[in-house]
Amino acid sequence: MGRIKVCNFGRIMLKIFCWTTVILSIYLILGFTGCYEKWFGGPTGIVKAPVYWLIRAGIGILVESIIFWIGIIMVYATSEQLGIRWRVLGIVCGWIPVAHLVMLHIIIKTVGEEVRMEKMRAKRNLQRKEQRICSTKYPVLMVHGVFFRDFEHLNYWGRIPAELEANGAVIYYGNHNSAAAVRDSAKELAERIHQIIRETGCEKVNVIAHSKGGLDMRAALALTDIAPYVASLTTINTPHRGCQFADYLLGKIPEKQQQMVANTYNAGAAKLGDINPDFLAAVYDLTSEKCSEFNDEIKDNPDIYYQSVGSKLNHPASGRFPLNFTYPLVKYFDGPNDGLVGEESFRWGRNYQFLTVSGKRGISHGDMIDLNRENIKGFDVREFYVQLVAGLKKMGF
Repeated sequence: MGRIKVCNFGRIMLKIFCWTTVILSIYLILGFTGCYEKWFGGPTGIVKAPVYWLIRAGIGILVESIIFWIGIIMVYATSEQLGIRWRVLGIVCGWIPVAHLVMLHIIIKTVGEEVRMEKMRAKRNLQRKEQRICSTKYPVLMVHGVFFRDFEHLNYWGRIPAELEANGAVIYYGNHNSAAAVRDSAKELAERIHQIIRETGCEKVNVIAHSKGGLDMRAALALTDIAPYVASLTTINTPHRGCQFADYLLGKIPEKQQQMVANTYNAGAAKLGDINPDFLAAVYDLTSEKCSEFNDEIKDNPDIYYQSVGSKLNHPASGRFPLNFTYPLVKYFDGPNDGLVGEESFRWGRNYQFLTVSGKRGISHGDMIDLNRENIKGFDVREFYVQLVAGLKKMGF
């Protein structure tokens, strides 16, 4: 909560700045027009004592500047909800009369809502701390999707793991390549699970897999020897039936251009830790044609609990870039979608949850892993995962 305390202090300083600026302005205007002299006697008007008025104005402006800059620096340095957009707009509008007042109001309001939510969350976690509602029988393995890796200081799952751990969960990560064929990723994940079992002595793991990670884990359970060590698989926004949008793009983009993009990506991914990354293999395995073949071959293990989650955006302009851009294109081929995957592709296993919120916003592919660390009205992504893992605990996993 240290970050939130600093953030809240910055917000309070900005509110103080607003009120004291109004008071100072009135004070200086009255002094400028000589009202104090008229009321209390003595020479009237600024012309009688301009030096004293200027000194008072200078001191007032200096104090106001100190209050403002302390507040804005603290808020900019600690707030997660302002994001890049509001920070940039705040800087630009800071030089525009009236607009700067509107932006200051938005900043104070946004930060205020963030502080309120974080305080509520901390209080709730404290109240249920002894219950350890996420302390499942088996630890949780979180498996990332395509084109990302697990990094220590840039968590793929945003604020979710910390929230789960605060409620008793034990978390591990897949640590597999960012781009590879499903079958190759399956082998990596099987090796990772064996490593966890060997190093911790746990009997099994509960897997939560996002996007392509869900296909990777289904393949691992069917094609490797890892099934006896997995209690449950929860897939999050996984394209189980592929993306027709991907089929269309790959059919339209010439092979030479595809290879150029792949070579560029593979070179960059290798520098970030991937071993023999394969961009095109990963992309082709997400087409509807490949997924149809995959589903014909890969069958669920009856000893493992499978469940799935999906979500959708509600409007082309909702969500963050680039998913707000791809949404209408995916909708043309796959119908309602999360910015990348169509609604019809999500469902898998014994239990299925489909999520959205009222209004234009919706919930994107990235929102489901807290990619932007954004608090979405009507959808608390961190609490969703807490309840998801708590559900696994109740089922004995």
